[in-house]
Amino acid sequence: MTRRIAALRPVWDTLLALLGLLVVVDVGTAVVPGLPGLDLPGGFQLVALVVGLFIVLNLLIGFAPTADDEGPVELAAPVRGRWVAMNSPGQQLPSHGTRTRGQFGAVDVSAPSAGAPALVRWALRSSRPEEYPCFGEPVRAMAAGTVVRVRDRRRDHRARNTWQSLAFMLTFEGLLREMGGSGRVLGNHVVVDHGDGTFAAYAHLRRGSAAVAEGAQVATGDVLGRIGNTGNTSMPHLHVQLMDRAQVDAAAGIAMRWSGVDLTGEVDDQLKSFAKDPADTAVPGMPRNGEVFLA
Repeated sequence: MTRRIAALRPVWDTLLALLGLLVVVDVGTAVVPGLPGLDLPGGFQLVALVVGLFIVLNLLIGFAPTADDEGPVELAAPVRGRWVAMNSPGQQLPSHGTRTRGQFGAVDVSAPSAGAPALVRWALRSSRPEEYPCFGEPVRAMAAGTVVRVRDRRRDHRARNTWQSLAFMLTFEGLLREMGGSGRVLGNHVVVDHGDGTFAAYAHLRRGSAAVAEGAQVATGDVLGRIGNTGNTSMPHLHVQLMDRAQVDAAAGIAMRWSGVDLTGEVDDQLKSFAKDPADTAVPGMPRNGEVFLA
């Protein structure tokens, strides 16, 4: 039952957005003279109904299944060279603060910030993805398996590193992507079935960079695509997660640990404010938030 409810997340997101729009329009017609009204019944009953619907829909959106075995599973790193981790299971679990959409043990990977634009700045236009050192870098399979999904046509957008673009992303843009389902949130992505009950999703890939097709067999270390800036992203990076289903909305996340990774203990300059002592739930051997690692 939990998986069925979680799989319907785009429906709950859409209903919540419509409910919010209904409230905004109704309030607007009451405040601004001359606007046509909705003729909704007022009073305590309507307020209670709206509040109740908001609570119920938010509860439904938060439904997330739990895997029988939550790991960690030993895998190869999806990148090579010098990198930085954020929203990492090496910091805490759930790593992204939620179990929904199979994100329990997900991790975001980007290049060190030297030579990259500021995280947030005052400017009229945000940075182009080509300005980031990691943009276009290869993404590799963490384990052998069969490619079960490839999405490759969404364009790479500018970073959301101005205050106004970041605010837009966290409100209207993020809401529209949520209503569009996991595909719009992940952007271009590849999902690999490892054949042992685990599936890896590699998200936010560069448009046209997919190096594999659905049904292809891949070996550990094979290039799947390249890092891009598609989907719900503020800057180019790789989002990678391990799940127990190929369908992201219905999947339970599984924690992972990368073999052959050297944790330097160095914290990236731009991410020092995110670098805190790992929580008790952290996965040993995985980089903490802001930590530079070598793969």
